[in-house]
Amino acid sequence: MAKISTIGVLTSGGDAPGMNAAIRAVTRAAISNGWAVKGIYRGYEGLINNEIKDFTSEKVSSTIQRGGTILKTARSEEFMTPEGRQKAYDNMVQAGIDALVVIGGNGSLAGAQIFAQEYDVPCIGLPGTIDNDLYGTDFTIGYDTALNTIVECVDKIRDTATSHDRIFFVEVMGRDAGFLAQNSAIAAGAEAAIIPEDKTDVDQLEQFISRGFRKSKNSSIVLVSESKKDGGAMHYAERVRKEHPQYDVRVTILGHLQRGGTPSAFDRILASRMGVAAIEALKDGQRNVMVGISNDQIVYVPFNKAIKKDKPIDRELINVLNVLSI
Repeated sequence: MAKISTIGVLTSGGDAPGMNAAIRAVTRAAISNGWAVKGIYRGYEGLINNEIKDFTSEKVSSTIQRGGTILKTARSEEFMTPEGRQKAYDNMVQAGIDALVVIGGNGSLAGAQIFAQEYDVPCIGLPGTIDNDLYGTDFTIGYDTALNTIVECVDKIRDTATSHDRIFFVEVMGRDAGFLAQNSAIAAGAEAAIIPEDKTDVDQLEQFISRGFRKSKNSSIVLVSESKKDGGAMHYAERVRKEHPQYDVRVTILGHLQRGGTPSAFDRILASRMGVAAIEALKDGQRNVMVGISNDQIVYVPFNKAIKKDKPIDRELINVLNVLSI
């Protein structure tokens, strides 16, 4: 295997709080190992358009507390084509980059996997996504901060809900994973969470109406995972209006609010540990793995496992919410 002297770092896909802490850790760990670092702006798109700059230790100072990503991010259609990846590889070689650290979610790591296979480039992935949906890691960078943001918002909504005797459907992100909805529902004392993982033959809405919205309760908050399949919170609110017109229903879609903000201490520490571990992995000759955390220990998960496997939600969490929302 070729000796590594320069690494490239990029963030791709949706931004997540803690990405800057990860960029900082990767940069400083590489420099302390005697390697040069190049920052690639706007993800894979920037690699194709040659937006590559030298990164120094100073470049990442005072970034650990900032949300978003100083390297910017983009979703790249062109990188999904062989021609786009060829351009990206040519620019990488020209810049003298020997290995890549990719910070992002599912799609970003899938891109790294294909790139690594086609061009024999050592790639290490860091799980940067608020959805917490990557297999093999207990937590992804940004998830804890997003969870805290949601809880803060739901606390405020509850003040209004109790003042007006209303059902509030609060839609949160998570794509096809219910981690944010389920855990923020427990933390905010919500009455129910409607999540993709709980899609059995049971109608989750009917279950909630018959079980949760009791005589003793005159207001309720239900967290709903965004979902292209069933239309998320709007869909459930519409159903209540039709099937149970006696209830006053409101919808709040938190949207991109959940992605921003100063990263929590947990996310800063997680991103810092993972960033250092990415450089350790490259030093050890590892490649095509995602850095994860399991039982508070750093683990290395092959890309194909991290991306392909569905991360199961702990059924106990569903039980906890059910028990506590009576």
